[in-house]
Amino acid sequence: MTMLDDLTTAAAWPTAYPQGYAVVDVETTGLARDDRIVSAAVYRLDAQGNVEDHWYTLVNPERDPGPVWIHGLTSDTLEGAPLFPEIAAEFAARLDGRVLVAHNAIFDWQMIAREYARAESAAPVRQRLCTIALAKQLALPLPNHKLESLAAHFGVEQRQAHNALDDARVLAEAFRPSLHAAAEQGVRLPLLECRPLTEWAASPAASPSPYPSSPYRSNSWRPSRKRPACPYPNPGRYEKDKPLKQGMRVAFSGDTSVDRELLEDRTVEAGLHVATSVSRLTSLLVTNDPDAATSKTLKARSFGTPVVDEAAYTQLLRDVAPADG
Repeated sequence: MTMLDDLTTAAAWPTAYPQGYAVVDVETTGLARDDRIVSAAVYRLDAQGNVEDHWYTLVNPERDPGPVWIHGLTSDTLEGAPLFPEIAAEFAARLDGRVLVAHNAIFDWQMIAREYARAESAAPVRQRLCTIALAKQLALPLPNHKLESLAAHFGVEQRQAHNALDDARVLAEAFRPSLHAAAEQGVRLPLLECRPLTEWAASPAASPSPYPSSPYRSNSWRPSRKRPACPYPNPGRYEKDKPLKQGMRVAFSGDTSVDRELLEDRTVEAGLHVATSVSRLTSLLVTNDPDAATSKTLKARSFGTPVVDEAAYTQLLRDVAPADG
């Protein structure tokens, strides 16, 4: 019996690992914060990655379906589909008590969180796991981090790319050996906290359409926004019990209850600089999950960058000191 076979017994399985997973894929009308889900699929897995059941639904987005040439769902196809509030309870039941697993999970989670916010509800998800991050931790020899490459590595056949049900099936079949490899190697799973949105904007800030020039699914859940340069010099790091000062460089990591773009807009309006990464020049990192092993939190620790949570930062934003004259 191999060590991998031995790990299939409950007694040998890592006790710190989650007890169940919901492998999710959603297809959407686009990447921006006002885009909508047009289809969703969930494969429920047990603690060791075995499939328990699966579920799929179309969703009427109440708008143009977006890149039909990618997901194949036309307005006519979606016209009689249920609205998101009509499938929200069933979707939630599939997610409840499980870790959400997705390929580029931040994209799927943020789209789901926004749909639930519109429906004046919240998805019962507390943690997510990105299979891209897991593949990196396992150092899988992939040519890139596309789902098709992960599937090919584990010999999983893709039948209909960008079909939510087939993509979820493919990911579920590729996740199980990834999970077992992680258990065998004693790898800590890259779990991140999920927070429901409590404040969000219905309309996006002006930005160019991601079609057709941009890839449908980039490494970010939303297209990047070009911001004007901060007019104030960086005064240095934030000091505890002192106010923020205009010109400080603020980075964000992980989920926030206030829509990230709203939080970034308020940061810019206060005269602060939104930093897309953490360096020795970063004044402050804002995160609700400081123990997460993200590149930003790891760099913040190594540089000694001050870290505060969203609630503390929101308070600090109320009284930002002017830049030195």
